[in-house]
Amino acid sequence: VQLQASGGGLVQAGGSLRLSCAASGRTFSGYTVGWFRQAPGKEREFVAHIRWNSGITLYADPVKGRTTISRDNAKNTLYLQIDILKPEDTAVYYCAATRSLYGSSDPQRYDYWGQGTLVTVSS
Repeated sequence: VQLQASGGGLVQAGGSLRLSCAASGRTFSGYTVGWFRQAPGKEREFVAHIRWNSGITLYADPVKGRTTISRDNAKNTLYLQIDILKPEDTAVYYCAATRSLYGSSDPQRYDYWGQGTLVTVSS
């Protein structure tokens, strides 16, 4: 599976952004797919994931309530909508996929990774 993330950019605090992650090579069916982020000098952290077949989602506390993860089966594409962006959301955002049925917030459990897209939130 090859993952291609896009949609990052420079946004003012309070704004919104939608990231996309397109898969090629096979479908996401049967996988759990998610987003992680890594700020400069920090470890990669979990943002959200979605079980592709059921649509069940899980969000990290720092983004809960202002973030929506979704997918488009026909396009085999994953999305992450982030609203009310904060400067602390600044990071490189990565999409990833795992064969784990229930997903995980541990990046070590993910088998495939996209190249990352940079989100910068100005105050």
